[in-house]
Amino acid sequence: MPAAVTPAAVKSALDAGAGILRLAPTWVPRSFLMPGRRIKLAPQDIYAFGAHRGGIDERWFASTTPAANENRTEDEGLSWVVVDGKKAFTLLDAVGLEGASLIGKEMYDKYQRWPVYSKFFDNLGPIPHHMHQSDEQASLVGQQGKPESYYFPPQLNNLGNHFPYTFFGLEPGTTKQDIVRCLERWNEGDNGILNFSKAYRLQPGTGWLVPPCVLHAPGSLVTYEPQWGSDVFAMYQSMVEGRYVPWSLLTKDFPKERHQDLQYLVDALDWEGNVDPHFKDHHYLEPIVAEQGDGWVDRWIVYGKVKGKELFSAKELTISPGARCTIKDRGAYGLVAVQGCGKIGKHHLQTPAMIRFGELTEDEYFVTEAAARQGVTFVNTGSEPLVTLRYFGPDVNPHAPNVGDHKKTST
Repeated sequence: MPAAVTPAAVKSALDAGAGILRLAPTWVPRSFLMPGRRIKLAPQDIYAFGAHRGGIDERWFASTTPAANENRTEDEGLSWVVVDGKKAFTLLDAVGLEGASLIGKEMYDKYQRWPVYSKFFDNLGPIPHHMHQSDEQASLVGQQGKPESYYFPPQLNNLGNHFPYTFFGLEPGTTKQDIVRCLERWNEGDNGILNFSKAYRLQPGTGWLVPPCVLHAPGSLVTYEPQWGSDVFAMYQSMVEGRYVPWSLLTKDFPKERHQDLQYLVDALDWEGNVDPHFKDHHYLEPIVAEQGDGWVDRWIVYGKVKGKELFSAKELTISPGARCTIKDRGAYGLVAVQGCGKIGKHHLQTPAMIRFGELTEDEYFVTEAAARQGVTFVNTGSEPLVTLRYFGPDVNPHAPNVGDHKKTST
């Protein structure tokens, strides 16, 4: 592992990149899921962490958040900055040393970290009905809560895999005792919790905003997921596609004395949010044009507030062959290319067809607040559209659309 980083090394990288840092791919395995094999990782490397760790089904972007996996590697989930063709230091260390220079003084003073991250999430089939704890709940085990969002990039979803549908929440009329009985049946096979939920067909090019404590069983489309910087969760479904879900995956982020308290585990759900009869109206997202020019268009793909707070947002920039544009944003962002090639500032931008584990790519960058505000020039040097996804931290885009605003305009 590289030697300890110094403030001078971070400043040098920022100066050399004109406020834009190249990042190495960050791969994360999950022992309880089956990889969907669509996020460009070479097939022979799917089990690069070892079969006992499970297959790699996630790639994390501009992350300073450790993955909460058992037997994790020291830097699992953390993004590395690439300098002179080598992994030099983690983004976590860089923010720790030069936080205000990277993410802006206001955000760093408030959070003392880059408090968000995004990922590609790619599975062969559905995953268990689960929720992510709120800040209040997660604080009981020394963690933070996790609201999250979904966008289904068309470029990665030419194949829907086994189950391109997501269950959200619980059907109106469901009682807490119904769900307590599901937990009581945990070791009897399928505990039947999906009998009380509704599945929605997933559409590439759309998305969802998911608050904490709301149950969801994500389907098998590749998902781009801007979210809060935490990896807490609680799985309420005992079996998926014939695979047993350990009880520990329900209880791991609750206080130990509550691990067998079924009523407590059910009361942890946002009941009103789960049985909302207008769930889709309150959570479904479609792209909304933010800005456009000659040969390019920038669209909101993740927007809306969680409990009245703007915690993260994301945009999709599409540039036609031969076109260029200079984009000014209000805050720092993590960016990944999903189609085409070109330039971001002075850096090459290339969407890979296949990535070997450990290989460095030119598709992912972190743009500092100062560079974003000054404006970043993108150029499409290829023969197909150049498409990038970028996500922002809290309070960067207070004038972003609200959930449901796509009904008021066209994309």
